[in-house]
Amino acid sequence: MNVTLGSCLAQMPYGYLPRAKGLYIATELTIALLAIVGNFLVCLAVARNKKLRTVTNYFLVSLAVADTLVGLLAIPCAVLTDLGRPHHDLPLCLVLLSVLMVLTQSSILSLLAVAAERYMAILMPFQYQRVMSPQNAQLALLVTWGLGAISGCVPLMDWKRQPANSDYCIFTCVVDMNYMVYFNFFCCLVVPLVAMFVIYGHIFVTVRRQQRRIGVARGAAKDVGGAETDDIESSITVGATGGGVRPRAEVESGIGSSVETQTTEVSTKPSLRNASVGSASSGAVPADPTPGEPNEAKSALRTLQETRKATSLFLVLFLFMVCWMPIHIINCVLLFCPRCDVPMSLTLAAILLSHVNSALNPILYAYRMRSFRYALIGILRGMWSFRPKRQ
Repeated sequence: MNVTLGSCLAQMPYGYLPRAKGLYIATELTIALLAIVGNFLVCLAVARNKKLRTVTNYFLVSLAVADTLVGLLAIPCAVLTDLGRPHHDLPLCLVLLSVLMVLTQSSILSLLAVAAERYMAILMPFQYQRVMSPQNAQLALLVTWGLGAISGCVPLMDWKRQPANSDYCIFTCVVDMNYMVYFNFFCCLVVPLVAMFVIYGHIFVTVRRQQRRIGVARGAAKDVGGAETDDIESSITVGATGGGVRPRAEVESGIGSSVETQTTEVSTKPSLRNASVGSASSGAVPADPTPGEPNEAKSALRTLQETRKATSLFLVLFLFMVCWMPIHIINCVLLFCPRCDVPMSLTLAAILLSHVNSALNPILYAYRMRSFRYALIGILRGMWSFRPKRQ
């Protein structure tokens, strides 16, 4: 397939693959149906479950809305333009071709917003509540959709690009490949992708370092605590009977067992060793010797949960890149090698792969995110229970 004036005047996308026409349209319609149903369920799950109404999920809902519109608008428009329609109607042709680009830009900017939100939640937790408020999240959503609409509608500003006597609404004839490669691909896709990979890479490296430090600190505390516990037990066993030596069996029963339990509890906190021993010998109930450990455990658990969520969102980003890279690579080939013949079957496969991304995202949410999975299962069970029973 060559981008030449002659091909724009007479070429039909299925000019030499007529059998692919029906298969391509059927596949596109199937993808559209799956995208609409799956992403609608995602939006419904967030609307019905208060626990899912988080800042992160607001951006995921924005992505789900874009994917739903891909099924409702973009895929039908793509099918029409791949059939060469509308004929001799340049404004409508440009609008149809711009719909998918607007939704694509909104999706990539929503993913960038998700990456920035994850960075704040994991590495800047104290500033997170102040910066990532619901009002700021809504403002960020407006910005992403506004920038997506502006960048996606740039081809409408160059409506004179199509030859006046063109017979078909063909993407490579109407949309300038310089725009698709230099602006749409390099500026609006590659730059955000690189930024997101840097953000997620920094998140994972930092969390990895923190986990190693925590592991080393806990190992050192256990070593010091074990040695101090042995010293405390031996001193209590020697001095428990007023200076005489008590048998080991006697220490392990009665009051001795409670003394050993209490000294074992304080073994991880050297600063509280003497106070705990004194309270044990006097029979008083000791205070909590490790007041900081529950907070440390909660912090570690929170970091682990946020990291798992970041991993799931990184998979969403990686899936987006895998699905959209082939069609952009083909556009680069068409621009930098005009004489290169790109098989139509390869072009159609790349188009289908870019569209199938919208149908795969809800499956990834349900598979990787437990909260979404339970919410979607509850919705499906509710829908099933409302079915009329057979008499």
